[in-house]
Amino acid sequence: MRIVSMSGSLRENVGKKDAKALRREDRVPCVMYGKGEQVMFSVEQKAFQRILFNPEPCYVSIDINGTARKAMLKDIDFHPVTEIVYHADFYELTDDKPVVMSIPVHTTGTSKGVMKGGKLVYKQKRLKVKALPGDMPSEVLLDVTNLDVAQRIRVQDIATEKYEILNPKSSEVVNVVSTRASATAASGEEEAAAE
Repeated sequence: MRIVSMSGSLRENVGKKDAKALRREDRVPCVMYGKGEQVMFSVEQKAFQRILFNPEPCYVSIDINGTARKAMLKDIDFHPVTEIVYHADFYELTDDKPVVMSIPVHTTGTSKGVMKGGKLVYKQKRLKVKALPGDMPSEVLLDVTNLDVAQRIRVQDIATEKYEILNPKSSEVVNVVSTRASATAASGEEEAAAE
């Protein structure tokens, strides 16, 4: 799992006036919870670019006044017009407590159905995964080599050892749909078999 480093400073005052003053200085008011007490701090606006503009999930290592804390971004608010980050919530991670993250789905191999002219379709591009922080995968990788036309991979078909997928077991993740090219190839095979 990718780790992004940020540096923050504790907030001396908490409230609307303080938050507005921070935003004028291009800083984002933040809160971190998860290990007992909440920590109120602020981070530079530009520090969020490495988290928000990358589709891969990540943990965040936040250095607050010399103390590094490992966390994950839990919630974020944007300004309705300018879309700058207005506020962020972080959840502090502990090695023995599982967390839930949205993890991207990627495929490997070329499916038999695609070789026959079918089309591989992603029904879900991300899956909700529950795991201990050290076991969280950065992707759910599916081997589609043996997938033929009209075949699919459901959540229940995915082998997981150190994590659990929370999506419904019967929901489809990827499938190979028939196209005009695959239907033509199939009818050509049937005619050859009949001769």
